[in-house]
Amino acid sequence: MKILVADDHPLTLMGTKGFVESLGYIVEDICSNGITAYNLIVSHRPTVAILDINMPGMDGLEVLEKVFDQKLKTKVVLLTMHKEMSVFNKANQYGLAGYILKENAQEELEICLESVKKGNQYVSKNLTKELTQDFDGESNSEVKKLTFAERKIVELIAQQKTSKQIAELLFISEKTVEGHRSNIIQKLGLPKEKNTLLIWANKYFKR
Repeated sequence: MKILVADDHPLTLMGTKGFVESLGYIVEDICSNGITAYNLIVSHRPTVAILDINMPGMDGLEVLEKVFDQKLKTKVVLLTMHKEMSVFNKANQYGLAGYILKENAQEELEICLESVKKGNQYVSKNLTKELTQDFDGESNSEVKKLTFAERKIVELIAQQKTSKQIAELLFISEKTVEGHRSNIIQKLGLPKEKNTLLIWANKYFKR
């Protein structure tokens, strides 16, 4: 069984690769962004792709959707910190093979891969307890323009988190967070003023 691992955070990427290889699987490719992950899936057709959701280029959900739409045989496992109901439900629409929370990865990744190998879906046993309802702003048309990764970043901005703190919480690089900030501001057509994103985030995501 050949495996691809994609994660924006270098330590998580190499840690996952090493752990999967220690289980006896072949990790054929590793990468740190969604576009590369999708291209490698198309060209190398791995048995399983273990993807983070928060990645530059395309997020893990977008890669999963493309794999599903193209009817590719690669099974997609999302290894993520996202606990929102809408994220899981969205992923489940596109033939999701596995959904594991990063905090449970060490205990569950081996079980997940064994389950997927047998043709079954594996969902983290802690997920049902951990799933949270969506943000108050979910129904807002402006919020709907954002990807799941972008929404999570905006939620953390509303909690007064810095780019460095957001990067650490989401297991992504600070540079990726800054890139997301710029994209969100542009996507929402916000004025390029200091704290413009924080003001908008407080409006829809402040708890």
